[in-house]
Amino acid sequence: MILSGGDPDALARAAGVLASGGLVAFPTETVYGLGARADDDAAVAAIFAVKGRPADHPLIVHVASRAHATHFAARLPDAAQRLMATLWPGPLTLIVPRAPDVATAAAGGHASIGLRCPAHPVAQALLAAAQRLGVPGIAAPSANRFGRISPTRAVHVAAEFGESLLVLDGGACEVGIESAIVDCTQGRLVLLRPGALTRSQIEAAAGQALHDRDAGSARAPGTLELHYAPRARLRLMSREALQAALQVLGPATSGVAVYSRTALEALQLQDGLNPRFRAMPDNAAAAGQELFAALRELDEPGVNLIWVESPPDTPEWEGVRDRLQRAAAA
Repeated sequence: MILSGGDPDALARAAGVLASGGLVAFPTETVYGLGARADDDAAVAAIFAVKGRPADHPLIVHVASRAHATHFAARLPDAAQRLMATLWPGPLTLIVPRAPDVATAAAGGHASIGLRCPAHPVAQALLAAAQRLGVPGIAAPSANRFGRISPTRAVHVAAEFGESLLVLDGGACEVGIESAIVDCTQGRLVLLRPGALTRSQIEAAAGQALHDRDAGSARAPGTLELHYAPRARLRLMSREALQAALQVLGPATSGVAVYSRTALEALQLQDGLNPRFRAMPDNAAAAGQELFAALRELDEPGVNLIWVESPPDTPEWEGVRDRLQRAAAA
């Protein structure tokens, strides 16, 4: 059922479900999360079961503040503390050494754990209400079937899991793509997953450079080669390739949807062409905010192909580019 995240009674009800070991979906500024109390391995196991997610694929634990992160961390490296002080609450997950015997299931059995302090007011209110009932943090991946398009509205979650799941409605997510993930366990900072925060923003806050992931990097959510995928086959294409493909197909475009930043002559309904079309914003932040909702809309009618114009190869587009590349990996 969908309840208003602004209703104190709904928040209290959701906090009670979490405290008793149940699941609740809730909004963050990035995407909607499917949450369980992070200190209850049996509750967390239900997340893996409902999503169809491998049990060794770690989750992110959401906490109300930097102070609450210490419950789950064996230690907080200096760089992690600088990032928390500057960029929390916000769309940034930090991988840190995990405290012994804490949140084992949420961490996928690994010695590290991902922590995030969300900026969404409903997420913060839920964390506060749950803490009053003894819940130290909420483990929550995106509230969708494993590997599929992430939800950025409450109705997306309900469409995935039905009426039995309690969903707190906080409106459309402001950021729209998952948080950036930075590994702080190696003595240097490693960007495991890009997000709305750019590399330069993270480096400025940390006071040191970011490195790319390698074989020794910590496991993190959302980093599988295929992820965020619609049912239709998604292909990334240059504007020129998109234009040429539509012209070659001619009228046989009923099974094709197009998501493009630039105008395409073939989309002006000339020569009988009539593909499903949605314009992608030319601004990276706006494109990220609507990305998953747009892919769901294009996928819903049952098209066979979704052709997406490749985002620019510039720093501000890195998060959107990463999600589309993974969605196109099939």
